[in-house]
Amino acid sequence: MKPTIITIILLTLSNVFMTFAWYGHLKELNTKPWVIAAVISWGIAFFEYMLQVPANRIGYTVMGIGELKILQEVIALTVFVPFALYYMKEPLKLDYLWAALCILGAVFFIFRSKLFGT
Repeated sequence: MKPTIITIILLTLSNVFMTFAWYGHLKELNTKPWVIAAVISWGIAFFEYMLQVPANRIGYTVMGIGELKILQEVIALTVFVPFALYYMKEPLKLDYLWAALCILGAVFFIFRSKLFGT
């Protein structure tokens, strides 16, 4: 399998763990002391790092650091929006669309030299 595909898969799985570590406690542990939520979030984040570190190492063999960062941001938004809508029951907002358009602009500028050879 190509390094780019492996990187995307690992970063997507990593972002699922990250999103739950960062925001899942707001729903599931909202009545518990913040210290309990932090410890549980750290435990979840361990698995996020076990996927994110190899993803970035593999991705860095074929992409620059800026490309990896923008790719991670695209994946983060792609994971976050369904999480916010379906898990956290947040309303759909046009702000998600505007944020996605801004990130698409960042994708264009970071990857344009590979796309257009400039």
